[in-house]
Amino acid sequence: MGDASAKRPLPHLDDHNRAFWTGGAEGRLYILRCRSCGAFIHPPRPVCGECLSDAVEPEAVAGTGVVDTFTVNHQPWHPALPPPYVIARVALDGVPGVYLTTNIVGCGVDEVAIGDRVRVTFLPCEDVHLPVFEKVRD
Repeated sequence: MGDASAKRPLPHLDDHNRAFWTGGAEGRLYILRCRSCGAFIHPPRPVCGECLSDAVEPEAVAGTGVVDTFTVNHQPWHPALPPPYVIARVALDGVPGVYLTTNIVGCGVDEVAIGDRVRVTFLPCEDVHLPVFEKVRD
């Protein structure tokens, strides 16, 4: 088990990533979207990589997707993150070209497979709500 007094490393919030990291307080997953060309932008940045417009705003997305690839971490890299745990890349539904590197939670590490349907849930930590995913149970 991890060190209960250890704090999980958290992202530094700025004007561009704040909606992504705090939207979970509302139960929403926000991804930046260009208002000029419609491209989704992740990781968050101030300018669209497709058309170079700075007209980017957060948009709530479905928060569902599929496990594109994953690995099981067995190394104790941080005391607040006891192994083993799944690190996965999730392809988001309705958000072309956006993949989130995240954790799969709520199941054993041996229960995760490429192609699993998943949905976002949020892990509240101080002023952020980390988007993690759980398997969609049939």
